[in-house]
Amino acid sequence: MITGELRSKIDKIWDTIWTGGISSPSTVLEQITYLMFMKLLDDNETQKEGSAAALGFTYQSKIFKDGSFLVEDDERMSIPYEELRWNKFSNLDPTTMFDRVRNYVFPFIKTVNGNGKDTAFSRFMNDAVFLIPTAKVLATCVDTLNELNMSNKDIMGDIYEYCLNKMSSAGTLGQFRTPRHIIEMMVVLTKPQITDKILDPAMGSAGFLLGCAKYIKENFENELMKTENREHFNKTMFHGFDTDPSMLRIGAMNMLLHGVEEPDIERQDSLSDDNTVREEYDLIMANPPFKGSVFEEDISKDILALCKTKKTELLFLALFMKSLKSGGRCACIVPDGVLFGSSKAHKDIRKELIENNKLIAVISMPSGVFKPYAGVSTAVLLFQKDPSGTENVWFYDMTADGLSLDDKRTEIPENDIPDIIERFNHLENETDRERTEKSFFVPKNEIVENDYDLTINKYKKTVYEAVEYPSTAEIFAELHKLEDEITKGISDLEALSL
Repeated sequence: MITGELRSKIDKIWDTIWTGGISSPSTVLEQITYLMFMKLLDDNETQKEGSAAALGFTYQSKIFKDGSFLVEDDERMSIPYEELRWNKFSNLDPTTMFDRVRNYVFPFIKTVNGNGKDTAFSRFMNDAVFLIPTAKVLATCVDTLNELNMSNKDIMGDIYEYCLNKMSSAGTLGQFRTPRHIIEMMVVLTKPQITDKILDPAMGSAGFLLGCAKYIKENFENELMKTENREHFNKTMFHGFDTDPSMLRIGAMNMLLHGVEEPDIERQDSLSDDNTVREEYDLIMANPPFKGSVFEEDISKDILALCKTKKTELLFLALFMKSLKSGGRCACIVPDGVLFGSSKAHKDIRKELIENNKLIAVISMPSGVFKPYAGVSTAVLLFQKDPSGTENVWFYDMTADGLSLDDKRTEIPENDIPDIIERFNHLENETDRERTEKSFFVPKNEIVENDYDLTINKYKKTVYEAVEYPSTAEIFAELHKLEDEITKGISDLEALSL
């Protein structure tokens, strides 16, 4: 979620493009993301150059390399790569800048990281079109972007979400970007490994994949120096699917900006027969669509075998179970209805989760986590593909996430996330906790007896404290005392008026 100055600046850019003659909100949104990508690409290279200089060596960019960029194999349309950088063209006069960006910079960014190869980035940028209408509009947008602090790691995703909300299209399919601090919590709980193969089958702007990449970089710095590990990180570790080409484009740009050169990102309906990959992934992280349904004839048959329904939130859970390799683990967000729904499909998927997988934890989240875009109550499920099944399930009742639970989502001191991480990392200390506490274990047999209900309130005990009220006689005595004071006050006022 973006607020304050950043929000007002994005509004200004939006209005500038809109009043410049572009009447399609989706087109405005795409033009904003292209400009942001141009700037962030150069910002990243500038940061790398600074780090290299501080260490006493020269940085050789793979993007803004030596030589010239050739546009459409026409020698008359060539330009040094250095002149394609944001810090170069943003200082030009509006007319020259417009010509530079339209004829050179934009064709260039469509080829970034391609090197003649078919990559996720080159595929999704292939049909991108530069539609900023005039030099004046471009200059205003560039000047405004130069005023922004764009140091946030997933600022493109934040701004994309905000612009979707302006279009009143966010969430129409139950899709909401997961707040960054929730992603970070889930990543820390699952501890991605340097050898993992990671999937988000409803990837959106790639927030979960970015979170995992950040964790790997911070925790496996030395291991990433090995050629085979670096190759795996860049090409075979991260996998993502989505059906929205705009989101895929954003995701591909995001991954490239965060140092993942060739992730496996595909436009694909993860629930359909087109998705044939099974028992392949070590880690799945996802926040799949919460509502809506799909045509039953399009759903993969092996998914329907686990859960015969058209509800996407249940079908994705079945997909996760099918896609994990033995020992693989999953952290996903589900609406509360998945935990207690009484339909056969709801019960079947929970039974599969308990009996043929190892359900590790259910973290109940407050309903305001997705505000201002939705007030739905949700939970995080953590489980492992383990045919031996579940023994005990750890429940945690999160009531605060460090932000207010209203539409403003301002910072507050109350935050359960550090406590969740601390307790989860020391589950051996949780066995003796009472059901009246924030967290506790529930044995499998009790869950089975409750029709596989996974609602925390089903098992949490509430302590009722006796409240002593004053007697009737004491209450009337207090009322008479107040009456006397009022009467005396009225008399005193009357005396003053004489």
